[in-house]
Amino acid sequence: MTDRVVAVLGQGVVDPAAALVDPADLGVIRGDAVFETIRLADGRLDAEEAHLKRLVRSAEMLDLPAPDAAACGALLASAGAAWGDRGEASVRLVYTRGDGTTPTCFVVVEPIPEHIYGQRRDGLRVVTLDRGLPADAGNGRPWLLVGAKTTSYAVNMAAVRVAKSRSADDAIFVSTGGEVLEGPTATVVWARDGVLHTPPVEVGILAGTTVQTVWRNAAAHGLGTAYTRASVHDLHAADGVWLVSSVRGAVTVVAIDGIGRGDSGVTAKVQSAAGL
Repeated sequence: MTDRVVAVLGQGVVDPAAALVDPADLGVIRGDAVFETIRLADGRLDAEEAHLKRLVRSAEMLDLPAPDAAACGALLASAGAAWGDRGEASVRLVYTRGDGTTPTCFVVVEPIPEHIYGQRRDGLRVVTLDRGLPADAGNGRPWLLVGAKTTSYAVNMAAVRVAKSRSADDAIFVSTGGEVLEGPTATVVWARDGVLHTPPVEVGILAGTTVQTVWRNAAAHGLGTAYTRASVHDLHAADGVWLVSSVRGAVTVVAIDGIGRGDSGVTAKVQSAAGL
């Protein structure tokens, strides 16, 4: 059995080895598409409604035809059912411009990569990288698509490769003014004196769905929450720092730019608040 499930809107679950999209699909040749990645565990999709809402918002920012959230939800459900009891999985929902007239929508379900489990257990080392834009770059510049989750991730993946070339696992982007932004595939969270902080979306970052989950559950774990503009110095001074994303959950940062750091014993609470 192939350890992957593929479902296409209008077709349902299909052979994962079959051709999925037209080679001329604008999502393939121009990255003119949006997506969401959702964690599937115990037969349940984490924060499914929040992910579908963000997909619709992202599509609107790209002037894509509005996706049918109900149809996308049904497609996710059929793919999840086909995955069955094969364990925790990553579910990617992709919505492209297609051939320019008819959008393409598909779902791919795959096992969570082994290195993710290692990061949850051992944490990760990060380097800070200048994204080359000011924190307010998106203000009055809708063509920059700040806040849209598009498939144009070439820069993000290049950042991860640079991090690995510097003996790290991942990166944290900072603005040209030195403000903390986000990771290539994650939101940055830090703790100070019992309060969890994350940058506000106004600094030009994606609104994280998993951070919303952490914020809803934080009080039950004795933690406060705040949206805070910060510098790398603030991360070094924090009681703990995490990269938070849908599939990884909350992963503790054990070193920033080669400087080791601890988490003051808060990681278990943050991971629990994230749903792990």
